[in-house]
Amino acid sequence: MKKHESLKRSSLFNTFAYWLLLCLSGLVLCHSSVSIADEALKEHQFRVGVLANHGVLQAKQRWQPMMDYLSEQVPNSHFEVVPVDFNGMRSQLLSHDLQFIITNPGQYLHLSNHFPLSWLATMKSRKHQGSTFTIGATIIVRADSPIRTLRDLRGRNVVASDPQALGGYQAAMGLLYKMGFLSEEFFGQVRFLGFPLEPLVYQVRDGNADAAIVPFCTLEEMIETGLVNQADYRVIHPNTPAGYDCEVSTTLYPNWSFAAADTVPPQLTMAITRALFDLPADHVAAITADTLGWTAPISQLKVIELFKELQLQRGSPPLYQTVHKWMAKNKEWGGALLLIFIISTIYHLWLEYKFRQKSEFLLNTERQLKDKALQLERLQSAAILGEIGAGLAHELNQPIAAITQYSEGAMLQLERLGQDNPELYDVLGKINAQSIRAGAVVHRIRGLLKRRQAKAESLNIVLVVKEALALLRRELDRAQIHSHVNVHGESFELMGDSVGLSQMWVNLVKNSLDALDLCGDNRVRQLWIDIYYQPHEIKVLVIDNGEGLLGQASELMASFASTKDEGLGLGLAICKDVVTRHHGSIQIENCQDCSSEVTLPWQQGCVVTVVLPKG
Repeated sequence: MKKHESLKRSSLFNTFAYWLLLCLSGLVLCHSSVSIADEALKEHQFRVGVLANHGVLQAKQRWQPMMDYLSEQVPNSHFEVVPVDFNGMRSQLLSHDLQFIITNPGQYLHLSNHFPLSWLATMKSRKHQGSTFTIGATIIVRADSPIRTLRDLRGRNVVASDPQALGGYQAAMGLLYKMGFLSEEFFGQVRFLGFPLEPLVYQVRDGNADAAIVPFCTLEEMIETGLVNQADYRVIHPNTPAGYDCEVSTTLYPNWSFAAADTVPPQLTMAITRALFDLPADHVAAITADTLGWTAPISQLKVIELFKELQLQRGSPPLYQTVHKWMAKNKEWGGALLLIFIISTIYHLWLEYKFRQKSEFLLNTERQLKDKALQLERLQSAAILGEIGAGLAHELNQPIAAITQYSEGAMLQLERLGQDNPELYDVLGKINAQSIRAGAVVHRIRGLLKRRQAKAESLNIVLVVKEALALLRRELDRAQIHSHVNVHGESFELMGDSVGLSQMWVNLVKNSLDALDLCGDNRVRQLWIDIYYQPHEIKVLVIDNGEGLLGQASELMASFASTKDEGLGLGLAICKDVVTRHHGSIQIENCQDCSSEVTLPWQQGCVVTVVLPKG
């Protein structure tokens, strides 16, 4: 009995749960039905971008009845016409402000390469017996223009609507390409005036352009509406296909297309396509849009072939255009990359600037250290040379004095004995003179080391130069060197140190002798000394036809700088010191680089120019 009651209670509970579940399901279904009904009753707004080739107002007047027709045929939908140009259509598709577009097949193909578009229908023209091939380019000129053929258009100024316009420009470029012309360089100038199209014809009328590229039937429509006179214009390369009412210069391409963006649901695109196909030819929307209706999409093969020809003619786009296109698609990433590039470039330039600063500083420091080391080395050498020179001068002074005394004693003894031997007396006189000169050189060296002022006396530069040549006559003759002393101008005496100047000339002549001795060819070795007496100075040129300078003149004049294996590097330094003490100047250069106004006897060798002031 208890078991029977338990089963009864369980059956009642199951029955109650079942009815509760049915009520809840009914409520859910009722709510879903209400939601679906609300969604079905909700009206969707759609924006249709239309190429406004005759202006915004004309585009709205032409296409708004078509939008009203679609709003009636597609439930809960409202269509709005949006007149745009080529760039506006692209930018609004990019921002998802357009759901549909109506444009020519060239623009459609161009956009389909960048946006996912569905091609719904192709428009049938109300003219030309309902043909679907009604896009082409007509090239028009003034009736009195000398332009008769396409070839006559070379170098002319042309106007067109847009470089992306299939009928307004691209078809004409394809025609020129087929005719064998390089269309990119064919015209003298091409100006793109945009929309509307009527100003293109006016530019030709007013003489501002030699020709205009306009879409098929543009001229006939303007003539029909009374905007222009037919007698004022001619068509270049004219052709009127069978069954057509207008002249065209190019091949005809498919008519405008109706396309949908990928954001539109497939059910809606099917409904719109069905409404377009069902549009009667006598409906106000068809009449206003100048169409007999819509048909299935026409093959775009001819347009694709045209674009291939134009792309082949242009070649690969420049890198900057590719970058610009990528930046247009990816503005955020492009801006970030551009900012990083600019910052990196600035940072790199800053690092390079700091690196150059440091490098220049290190190079200057290294150069200064080398100069200091060289100066220190020269000072040490000068100190050593000073000690050696002082010792040598002291030690040589006594034997030179003895030679002088012995020579004078021998000359006195000859006179006392009354022996007549002029040759011996002359030799003793030369020995005495050279010993006196040697003593003077020793005294001058001691004065130079002690920085004493040399004694100035009245001098004849010609005699000093000739004495220097006489001292080296034996070596000059041995080397078969022909020496000449040429004097120019009226001579005068000069106040100076005879010993120092004599030493300078000896060093300069000795350098020329060494340079000529190095010549390995069979040239005639010559040494010229030209002395020019000028109003306020004496200019002396020591010219040889040797091998020329083997280093920089400024380096050779430095102390202890020499190009000779056995040289001490003191000769030119002493010469410079002597000239400086006489307030003059000395310059060493190759004959071919000589800047002197004096004409040199040859262009090979070296020339030393010494200028000594008169005062």
